[in-house]
Amino acid sequence: MSFLRFVAAKVFNAVLTLIVALLLISGIFAVYTVTDLRGRIAEEYVLMLRQLEQQYRANPELLEEKSRQLYENLMERYGLTGNFIQDVTTWTFKLIKSNVLFEFGATQYSYIGGTNDVGEILLVAMKNTAILFLTATLITFAIGIILGFQMARKPGGILDRVLSIFGMISWSFPTWWVAIIMILVFSFYMNLLPAQAQYVYYDLSKIPSDMPFTDRIVETVKIWLRYMTLPIATIVLVSFGGASYLIRNIVLGILQEDFVMAARARGLPERRVIYGHVLRTSSPPIVTYLALSIVGAFGGAIITEAVFGWPGMGLVYWIAIQQSDAKVLVASTWVLTVFFILTILALDFIYSLLDPRVRTGGR
Repeated sequence: MSFLRFVAAKVFNAVLTLIVALLLISGIFAVYTVTDLRGRIAEEYVLMLRQLEQQYRANPELLEEKSRQLYENLMERYGLTGNFIQDVTTWTFKLIKSNVLFEFGATQYSYIGGTNDVGEILLVAMKNTAILFLTATLITFAIGIILGFQMARKPGGILDRVLSIFGMISWSFPTWWVAIIMILVFSFYMNLLPAQAQYVYYDLSKIPSDMPFTDRIVETVKIWLRYMTLPIATIVLVSFGGASYLIRNIVLGILQEDFVMAARARGLPERRVIYGHVLRTSSPPIVTYLALSIVGAFGGAIITEAVFGWPGMGLVYWIAIQQSDAKVLVASTWVLTVFFILTILALDFIYSLLDPRVRTGGR
């Protein structure tokens, strides 16, 4: 019963958080949408009013009537009433309905994937972002866990000092700056890897349709790896030092606990102490950091993806900001919010399995 109460409480908190996030996102983007539509109406009204002034210059009364009708027609075409509060409320409910049903409609602008459907655009972008950043995150953490444990086992040693300094330096470098350096070296000077990933779909389309299935898979993987190598190398180079240093501090704190000293006093092998006691105890914060990094990976990195031209969520968000496309902005924000909250909920359940004290504390 205690576990069921724990699950019910976590689910209730997640649902409540989603409701609050839904209201905030819908309200903020409703204000943005109404303001943007009012700006468009003002621009069109000024342009059309000049034409009316030329036609009805000799009849001021008719000009005033036509201009009023023009403004009312523009307001009706864009779905506004003229009352700012009423328009924001109407658009808030529209956005709440579309977000809850995940029906985002179509956009008039051009994005990746060759479609104007916002949902399909986000699916393609999230897939591409997951391919890149999820791979980079897993590689970073694999290196970080191995090096972090080695650093914690011999604190103050050569490996610990070198990687600690490297981690602090690399973590402070902007990813986009390192990306530009990597592009200059490996793309322009050495001409080994492509500088921009925007041509990946063009290369994929050149694969012959009559090629055997196995050969098509191999060729597809080769093309993706060719375009992924430089961005992944950049992300891992910037991130693995900081991840190693973080895991090193977590493990070092666990190694100083009494139960570790007691295990060593009983004569247990060091390998069993590390992987049987320390690893499980340190796994909750490491899993949290990994899970949040994966969630962030699905959100993409706007500047990094823009530098490499990677067709993911970050690039879609950047294009939407440039084009003031509220549909894509609110849809991507809502999808990532839902994904983040569900990940936090899953983390709570994983925590309860790794450390039963979480359930006791929650109760």
